[in-house]
Amino acid sequence: MVGETGSIALPGTAALTQVGRLATLSWEVLRAIFRRPFQFREWIQQCWFFASVTILPTALVAIPFGAVIALQLGSLTTQIGAQSFTGAASALAIVQQASPLITALLVAGAGGSAVCADIGARKIREEIDALEVLGVNPVQRLVVPRVLAAIVVSVLLNGLVSVVGVLGGYFFNVVLQGGTPGAYLASFNALAQVPDLWVSEIKAFLYGFVAGVVAAFRGLNPAGGPKGVGDAVNQAVVITFLLLFLINVVLTAVYLKIVPAKAL
Repeated sequence: MVGETGSIALPGTAALTQVGRLATLSWEVLRAIFRRPFQFREWIQQCWFFASVTILPTALVAIPFGAVIALQLGSLTTQIGAQSFTGAASALAIVQQASPLITALLVAGAGGSAVCADIGARKIREEIDALEVLGVNPVQRLVVPRVLAAIVVSVLLNGLVSVVGVLGGYFFNVVLQGGTPGAYLASFNALAQVPDLWVSEIKAFLYGFVAGVVAAFRGLNPAGGPKGVGDAVNQAVVITFLLLFLINVVLTAVYLKIVPAKAL
């Protein structure tokens, strides 16, 4: 394939170029966070927007998710004679894996898509170009408040999902499977530990950052026209989901290597 400049473009060059541009935007966002003036009002508005569109769906998704995990683990522990560890196993699965992923998927799907559409609409209306002409950094003015809002809401929602998921698992295990309430709660101390909560919050932090940066990146680079903005929104959601699962695998592997399992 021949590029616009007449040079031959190697296979995969376009993808690597996009990865490089995304990494560059991520670095620009990190640098712009500490610059002044900080758009505090814009950040508060974006936090409220992210929270308003994600709190209820996230809580509703967390209940059946926690129930499925509790029912499956309850059935498995019953078969192997380890019913007393159902609560600890459910809590670990919900806190370490389910809560950050549910939070990130809702933040990226509901909030991130709206951010991508908003920035993309500004781009095709040439508002971004107007800001640059006026000497205003669009990354600092528009992207940073939205990325920080995604991070803050992701971290807070992660705690909400953890609580709702564990309570849902407790209800379904005790009520539907006849589990013992005391054993379900007491088993938390057997396997769960404080680093499990920390790694969950770290995952939520990184997921929120990735969701915000990818949404902003696709919004700043639409193909052109309203159709291009719609395509950019779809691409932002898909790319975010793929990156989230990749990051989850890496963080989980690193965590299991660094933090030793709690001795029984």
